[in-house]
Amino acid sequence: MIKVAPSILAADLAHLAQEVADIRAAGADYVHFDVMDGAFVPNISFGIPVLASLRKTTDMFLDAHLMVDRPVRYVEAFCKAGADLVNVHVEADTPERITEALEKIRAFGKKTGLTLKPGTPAEAVLPWLDQADQVLVMTVEPGFGGQRFMADMLPKIRTIRGWIEERGLACELEVDGGVDAETAPACIEAGATVLVAGSAVFKRTDRAAAICAIRGETK
Repeated sequence: MIKVAPSILAADLAHLAQEVADIRAAGADYVHFDVMDGAFVPNISFGIPVLASLRKTTDMFLDAHLMVDRPVRYVEAFCKAGADLVNVHVEADTPERITEALEKIRAFGKKTGLTLKPGTPAEAVLPWLDQADQVLVMTVEPGFGGQRFMADMLPKIRTIRGWIEERGLACELEVDGGVDAETAPACIEAGATVLVAGSAVFKRTDRAAAICAIRGETK
């Protein structure tokens, strides 16, 4: 089944615990937790204390997407705060330090994720693909929500899906950026298994219907 991971960037942060409870009741699979440091991307969101507070209020799967410079410095803290999966950008550090970050995540019993910006070729994940529980393909430039879906990223998704299947890996393939009921079918056709959606879920009155529509189902 296709998993839907609403991004809390689009949630009402003054009532975050209730927002997460609502999407859980609506059928969401993950909570996508976007972390921005103002250096790796030109925006600042939220970090470890917010995730730790949210962890106390929900048992939902917390998918932490670290859009931060040199993520190896922070992965341990995010694991301890309660993230279930920690995604690091391959562009954010040297290959050696990305390997170190993944090893730290795994040492805490958490799932590992690798993320690619739109301008980064699919081949960039190959050194770590066998170690990854998830690959995240960005279909917008990371840093801000509400951007238009970049359809020219679909071949990258297909390529990575092919490698996952060739190697027989149990690796999720996540897509983040401009995903809604209109763009989701192309992502699914290309091989995505997890779809991140912000406004397409949180800005809808009927969130259960929105999640079903992204999956291609009817409520």
